Amino acid sequence: MPNPRLATRYAKSLIDLAIERSELELVYKDMQWLQAINKSNRDFVNVLKSPVIKPDTKVKIIESVTKNHVTEMTSGFIRLMIKKGRESFLPEVVNAFIHQYKVHKNIHTIKLTTASVLSEELKNAIVKQVKATTDMQNIELETIVDEDLIGGFVIQAGDKLIDASIAYDLKNIAKQFENNDFIYKIR
Repeated sequence: MPNPRLATRYAKSLIDLAIERSELELVYKDMQWLQAINKSNRDFVNVLKSPVIKPDTKVKIIESVTKNHVTEMTSGFIRLMIKKGRESFLPEVVNAFIHQYKVHKNIHTIKLTTASVLSEELKNAIVKQVKATTDMQNIELETIVDEDLIGGFVIQAGDKLIDASIAYDLKNIAKQFENNDFIYKIR
């Protein structure tokens, strides 16, 4: 069962330790690598969550996977989580760490969904426009292609959403026909 409170506490502890030891950027790279492993390798996550595998065996398996890929601080942190019986929450802790790192560095993630792949020039223009119209200066652009939009785009920045897609416009037109807005306006 997900435990965001626990994940936040462990991530905060690791960030504080990494800042104290001036290894924040190295640990952040480790967390990005672990996040990619968690997303791409379901077996790795299953090993973490398995109650059948003994903690000593989990340490050996995880160290064999992470060897030469993560720093000693990250490796020690993972061993500590296993020792405390919290290894099943590692994917959540990794995500919480990345989120807290971005908050610490004031990096804003913007999701841009379009119907087709955008050129780098257009992506840069969108980022430039967002910087000019908001107080967001450090922007990480995440692009998603969704052909169901038909055309246009959807931008999500934090709790703000701008839907300028053709699919959205078509839904609005369909609602107007369902409500008979056109008939009432004629009379």
